[in-house]
Amino acid sequence: MTTFVDGPVRVSVPATSANLGPGFDSLGLALAHRDRLEAVVLGPAGPGGPSVEVEVRGEGAATLPRGRDHLVVQAMEAAFAALGVGAPDLRLTCHNVIPQARGMGSSSAAIVGGLGLARALVPDGADRLDDDALLAMAARIEGHPDNVAPALLGGFVVSGHDDGVWWAVPAPVDPRVRAVVLVPPDPVPTELARGLLPTTVPLAEAAADAGRTALLVAALGGSVEHLWRGTRDHLHQEHRRPAMPATLEMVDRLRARGVAAAVSGAGPTVIALVTDEADSASVLADAPESWGSWALDVDPRGLVVEV
Repeated sequence: MTTFVDGPVRVSVPATSANLGPGFDSLGLALAHRDRLEAVVLGPAGPGGPSVEVEVRGEGAATLPRGRDHLVVQAMEAAFAALGVGAPDLRLTCHNVIPQARGMGSSSAAIVGGLGLARALVPDGADRLDDDALLAMAARIEGHPDNVAPALLGGFVVSGHDDGVWWAVPAPVDPRVRAVVLVPPDPVPTELARGLLPTTVPLAEAAADAGRTALLVAALGGSVEHLWRGTRDHLHQEHRRPAMPATLEMVDRLRARGVAAAVSGAGPTVIALVTDEADSASVLADAPESWGSWALDVDPRGLVVEV
């Protein structure tokens, strides 16, 4: 019989913003806005399989499932299987602050948090399931690594998948850079936003985005005067306008003022990368009353086991 850690295990996971304009499915940034999860083993599972008690507080409290179909629980069970242990009966408590289906990585936080909880509940779990394995599992569940990589590792991460390998490389962020997020009240499902994208794009657009992506890595790393040019997308944002016209209108308005604004992930959140308090205040002042808005530091921490 597997022995689990006594008492509750707690983890926290940051919100994330992916793409940042041109870095489609490859760039991601961790933001200092963290979901906190707690799990305790109640005992071995019965013959009918494990039972789960789920409590959700904050974002998603009225809509998220309360059983084994909760994404955190699904991720935990995947990690238990990878560790070769049977999933036990569990009590899970989720303290959510990341908006759901808004392009701020709520599903990635749930996946990475669930994997981290399960690993921490097994006494030698960290030795048997390292961060590389956790990244691969999270990316397979999510389908792409751009959010799960910074959720796991923190900071600014370039990630991808080739030759059967998921990879993630942290990159530096100038300490002056902050993110201002403007969050519309209505969600846009990721599947809808991705479904609007074409299967092929002109070579000129692909080349333009490749150049801007490289420039954005340099801009975030210290050449902050190039943030506006580096966040210009040619590839995917305009295709998503029908699903989120207010979002793209806000991006257009901010960029016309010289603000490095883009759609956060699949949207509808707008992210603006700023380097001083005046710019931060100006962007926050642009948010409609019905939208949420925060000025957030880049979070150098990813998944954290809290004691």
